[in-house]
Amino acid sequence: MFTIQRTTASDSRLVPLIAALDADLRGRYGEAQADYAPMNLIADGSPFVIALDTDGAPVGCGTFRPFDATSVEVKRMFVAPPARRRGLAAQILAAVEAWAREQGFATAILETGVHQHEAIALYHRQGYTDSAPFGNYVGMPLSLCMRKTL
Repeated sequence: MFTIQRTTASDSRLVPLIAALDADLRGRYGEAQADYAPMNLIADGSPFVIALDTDGAPVGCGTFRPFDATSVEVKRMFVAPPARRRGLAAQILAAVEAWAREQGFATAILETGVHQHEAIALYHRQGYTDSAPFGNYVGMPLSLCMRKTL
């Protein structure tokens, strides 16, 4: 059982999750992950969704940021290994999408890495389709971009 809460990027409970996410990505992509660091910066007041276990410990997160007037980019999706394979990532993604819809956005776009097979499968199950690279991801061979109508 998990609780999903809305918060902001300045929430200190996110610090260990983001550190674990970044470590996971470095483990998968090595030195190449440094090229993505500028794309992963999130402003302090940005909306964030955090998942907590029954003890109140943070076990997952996700956020979005405006991409243009009608689209958001889903970012920083992560579930800690002990909480995986229980549907939590789908719940976090749904909460992120709902929040974006409430703010009037009609489309969600995202980038994930080609070696994140579990993330790719999740996004496809949740209705995302592969799309052309966007923004800074154009020409990035380790990136897979996707989109979904909200």
